[in-house]
Amino acid sequence: MVDALVIDNLACRRGGRLLFEAVSAQVAPGGALLLTGPNGAGKSSLLRLLAGLLRAEAGSVSGGGRRAFAGHDVALKPRQSLGAELDYWARLDGGRDRLQGALAAMNLAGLVDVPCRHLSSGQKRRAAIARVIAAGAECWLLDEPTAGLDAASAGLLAAAMGQHRAAGGLIVAAVHGDIGLADAATLRLG
Repeated sequence: MVDALVIDNLACRRGGRLLFEAVSAQVAPGGALLLTGPNGAGKSSLLRLLAGLLRAEAGSVSGGGRRAFAGHDVALKPRQSLGAELDYWARLDGGRDRLQGALAAMNLAGLVDVPCRHLSSGQKRRAAIARVIAAGAECWLLDEPTAGLDAASAGLLAAAMGQHRAAGGLIVAAVHGDIGLADAATLRLG
């Protein structure tokens, strides 16, 4: 069983500006934390801190097991097929055995031969989520995961998040509205 994710007195400075300070929260296994607040409040920066992509000005982050991050930028080479790109990331993340299930969960199996440059923004977003699923990480860090998704795709995401939490996984998501995470705690920034 994975330990709780503990955010203790975290502060973040970007571009010489203090985005937030004294941020503390805890997410237990099977739990979820929604980050809310206006644009520029630091939601994405907090996720990047949790992912280890930024250094905190103060405070600490511990527990939560391995973390997988899906941000705004989807790292897909335009000339490569979706299948080749997701296979590449699955090999890096140690998730090749989970890739087919992740493709099915996000309804992408029929697009594996399509060059990434031909994918819609919603399909690219679903690919980023499939990468997180395939990684097998205990803690999912999702930055506005429903951006660009239609209702059916948002439903696939909600189902995947429900299964992840039921298996003891944790989710931290920056949101501007409902993304289908029942009984999630909320942390407002800004």
